[in-house]
Amino acid sequence: MTESQWTVVDEYLESLFLPLMVRSRRPWPKVRQRNSSDKRCSESGETTGTSRQDAGSRRILEIGTLGGYSTIWLARALPSDGTLVTLELESLHAEVARKNIDRADLGRWLTFVLVGDAVVARLIDGDTKSFDFIFIDADKEGYPNYLVLSLQLSRPGTIIVADNVIRDGEVANSTSADERVNGVRAFLEMAAASDRVEGTAIQTVGSKGYDGFALLVVTR
Repeated sequence: MTESQWTVVDEYLESLFLPLMVRSRRPWPKVRQRNSSDKRCSESGETTGTSRQDAGSRRILEIGTLGGYSTIWLARALPSDGTLVTLELESLHAEVARKNIDRADLGRWLTFVLVGDAVVARLIDGDTKSFDFIFIDADKEGYPNYLVLSLQLSRPGTIIVADNVIRDGEVANSTSADERVNGVRAFLEMAAASDRVEGTAIQTVGSKGYDGFALLVVTR
């Protein structure tokens, strides 16, 4: 990751999400003026404001369980009366995750679902209550569909976090042939165009490399 690459991605994200901030009632221009040396402060301020609304989540939906690592962290954040529904397509991953969750002694919070199209349809069409927090970390090609699903299972105030959306900076590449990159680009552009959400996307660099996440709040 280079500074110029970071800047290109930053500008792409601002082109999507700054218009949302302009239309909102949040006083981000004053924050940016006070911190004019930080070109990303508008995004950081949006993250802080959105994160504060995550207090008190009792119902969590996770789309993409894999080995259960994120599932365990999410479950540990729940109160004693909380519920976590996690969706996983691959039976092998589901089996591994269940064992890891049982070892962590968190099964009492978990409603585990091995998902297929029929199960998702039942979630939407049934009496499923809305979720307070939704975490998306599944196949990137499916992210646009997962955003649609998330909004159908949301209420005003629901937080939606989508992981791994920066793709080593390739998210800003409009000519990418990578279906995963195109999936997250479509997700971000759908989120930015939606009249039901406000949010941003954050670049991160750490031990797992250069990536980032989207952070959205459902407004209606």
